Amino acid sequence: MKVLIKLGGALLDGAESRARLAAQIAAAACRTVVVHGGGKQMTRFLDQRGIESRFVNGLRVTTPETLDAVVKVLAGTVNHELVAALAAAGSRAVGLSGIDAGIAQAVQMDPELGAVGRVVGSDPALLDLLTANGYLPVVACMAGDAQGRLYNVNADQMAVACASSFRADQLIFLTDVEGVLDASQRVRATLDAGECERLVAEGVATGGMQAKLNACVSALRQGVGQVRIASGAAPEVLPRLLAGEALGTRLTP
Repeated sequence: MKVLIKLGGALLDGAESRARLAAQIAAAACRTVVVHGGGKQMTRFLDQRGIESRFVNGLRVTTPETLDAVVKVLAGTVNHELVAALAAAGSRAVGLSGIDAGIAQAVQMDPELGAVGRVVGSDPALLDLLTANGYLPVVACMAGDAQGRLYNVNADQMAVACASSFRADQLIFLTDVEGVLDASQRVRATLDAGECERLVAEGVATGGMQAKLNACVSALRQGVGQVRIASGAAPEVLPRLLAGEALGTRLTP
């Protein structure tokens, strides 16, 4: 079974949380790819340098200074700390970003967002090669184009692009929330694509969850069979999800 796991940056901000999730990922008996964010770490890095973080529809406006932070923080510190934790758990983890071997090719999404990329292609050859030989690719959400330009890519959209090209059987989003909330602030056990779109249109899902649901709908329509959103802080969350336990929110076409 092929599984792509997207880890939210908030889950990777502490050594204990990294180690706990790394142990679960390393123990999974499947061909696994990890895509990670790092928004919390990015915001802190920029704040320390007096650079304001601005968001539009859940996407970070990426100035040249922000893009520099993407390289240093997401593809640097966050990626390598996670790879080290996975290695300590016994995994043969390999740190990558979307620019490596064309894992993700992007174009500028909107000039007003700066160097924010929209993924237009994903080559799974390196992911297939590594996972087939017992390695664990760990992909930071940065992409490039044919002219050598770099782009900051929303980690959820990166996860969808990689999951689709990798032909993942499951796409699992581990986040800092229990699942998708409805208008009554209750976690929905299941959602279909149309219901996801309504939550966004009605303003129930905003900001980061809006971006996540848009990404999930895209994944479902690109052939990913099952998408799950669950709290990465839940005890033994990954083995429970892989065993089919009703945890968090399951999204279907």
